[in-house]
Amino acid sequence: MDDALRFSEATELLYQGRKLDGCTLTPESPPIFMTTAFVLGDLDDVHRTYDEKGYTYVRTRNPNRTALGDAISYLEQGKFTLLFNSGMGAITTTFLTLLRPGDHMLANAHIYGETLDVINQLLIEYGVSVDLVDFEDLEAVRAAMKPETKMVYAEVVSNPTDHLADIEALAGIAHDGGALLMVDNTFTTPIAVKPMTLGADIVINSLTKFMNGHSDTLAGSITLHDEELYEQIHAIRMLTGTSGSPFGAWMIQRSLQTLDLRVRKQMANATKLAQALENHPRVLKVNHPSLPTHPQHQLAMKLFKNTDNMTAMFSFEMPDDKEKINAFMNRLHLAHYAPTLGGTRTTLSHPMHSSHHHVPPEELEKMGISYGLMRVSVGIEEGDDLVNDFIEAMSVF
Repeated sequence: MDDALRFSEATELLYQGRKLDGCTLTPESPPIFMTTAFVLGDLDDVHRTYDEKGYTYVRTRNPNRTALGDAISYLEQGKFTLLFNSGMGAITTTFLTLLRPGDHMLANAHIYGETLDVINQLLIEYGVSVDLVDFEDLEAVRAAMKPETKMVYAEVVSNPTDHLADIEALAGIAHDGGALLMVDNTFTTPIAVKPMTLGADIVINSLTKFMNGHSDTLAGSITLHDEELYEQIHAIRMLTGTSGSPFGAWMIQRSLQTLDLRVRKQMANATKLAQALENHPRVLKVNHPSLPTHPQHQLAMKLFKNTDNMTAMFSFEMPDDKEKINAFMNRLHLAHYAPTLGGTRTTLSHPMHSSHHHVPPEELEKMGISYGLMRVSVGIEEGDDLVNDFIEAMSVF
């Protein structure tokens, strides 16, 4: 192949991570290294393997994790990727590695409920002070920075209300204060936005979601540029036992072959369904950045390429009537309730009973999470079918 040729990301992604260490053959489907350890020779071989950071024990390194990490680094345009046993494993391990007692972290007030639990139940108890600020107000973010601030944490698109974070502006604020910017890209994926190109230092993905896309594997990743930080987090990952499994890595690498096809269809479907629901007289509010009524629509147009390329996640608010909400859910033919997201089929989740069930009522109100709010993870069904199904089910109101 001519080295001067350049191909699209969708094409090149099919060829990322295809060369597995230790595999001299070239199978069309890469093998799984399902072993807990690798056989070493004499002590010279042992020393050499450790010095070269080779393969010894599966909790340390595995060829399938290496291959998947290479593919994700390509997608996120980072240098190093570490694989974990879940998205929360990626978040907590990174927090516990980079934050020490006496440090300060600044986080968006609009974040995933269990990340908030980690802050309240682990970090604060560990002696890390954390301030939650509405990141839509950049002046408030700047004012909240302290000399001991070591990290600024945000999601590109918040769960479940689709608040956006201006990654480029946040990177400037964090770096001016000597802090790292860590960004959760799960809702958007690197197909829609690449936070590292906007200044983020660490990008986390819950690979369980869109990156895997088939609702059958639990895993997470962080991607970064800095080798020293990579080695620090790698060491704590080994000690905490949060390394991802070889089989999970193989499953997700398989799924990456259809990532571009799936996610682009899902995002376009989400735009179409969000628009249809916003026009329904019984829907109180729709949260999706493609809508001109979204308070951050202009930022969305800066972050993303077009309205069909933003996120496959949105939420919408119905009247707080439990019986009618139940009737709506039972009337749907396609979308179904499942406490996950990013799969090929459209799923619903009720934040008050899932992602944010531990959040105090006063905080829920600040976040805009009501009893009638339903989160939607849009699948790859035909968009018109989804619209017809939702609109017909809304007839119960």
